[in-house]
Amino acid sequence: MTSQPDTSNWKKTPDGIAIPPPSPDDVLYEAADSVARITLNRPLVLNAINRNVTRLLDAAFDRAETDDDVRAVILSGAGRAFSAGGDLWASLYPDDDPAPDSLDVQMRIWSFPKPVIASVRGHAVGQGCELAGVCDFTVASENARLGEIQIRHGFGVPVLITPFLTTQKLAKELLLLGEVITAEDAHRMGLVNRVVPDDQLDEAADEMARKLAALPPTVVRMNKRLVNMVYEQMGLIDAVRYRDNETLRELLEAEDSVGAGRQRIREEQGWAAFKRERDQGYKESE
Repeated sequence: MTSQPDTSNWKKTPDGIAIPPPSPDDVLYEAADSVARITLNRPLVLNAINRNVTRLLDAAFDRAETDDDVRAVILSGAGRAFSAGGDLWASLYPDDDPAPDSLDVQMRIWSFPKPVIASVRGHAVGQGCELAGVCDFTVASENARLGEIQIRHGFGVPVLITPFLTTQKLAKELLLLGEVITAEDAHRMGLVNRVVPDDQLDEAADEMARKLAALPPTVVRMNKRLVNMVYEQMGLIDAVRYRDNETLRELLEAEDSVGAGRQRIREEQGWAAFKRERDQGYKESE
């Protein structure tokens, strides 16, 4: 039986939920048989992304890039989720140490010289959905749930990759409604390459990675670059860096009273009250 962690010194949300402190093990790395496996490892908070995760994720990709034996990368999440997105409780543990911008890390994965496969189990929402989106392939368990839910929080889009993965209408459905969708719907919309039974997810990701690793690496790199180039010529780089667009300045700086009110509820009352307010009108499972 797995021992439960000692949470006595962990900081807590206003409603008493213990949040784990940053750890050097928040991202795990292993490499074997020409495949690097990078794992987000904060399962108690569904692998929520904070500065420490971003820092360690960047370092893990450093290792994969400089290891000539590595020909492909699998990115996954420990436990029952890929990633619940940005850590809404990161402020409980102030972190002023140097860390790369999370957008820069995600775009590094987009342009990484070796193919990257997202192996998605459980929830991949917000930044987690986008993290899977910037990978070259996404293999999802049939229990996976994906979505761009940050609009419910009153937040903008962290990484604007979704319009390049799906159609205009479907991108608006995802980004404006903020719904959580099934793996099969994500496959239909173009967010996912393959959906497999949960007990076959690891095997399916491994099989794809081994196939990629066995191909001529220079040609794999070239073909990835060619496909990316097409989307970049369509404006992908300017789109994901929309915060630098002066024509959007007024919208970017405007305060949304509904979103601000929801954040006050989160800060003053905690997660349960915030979730009730955020998810009005949505299904319980979302």
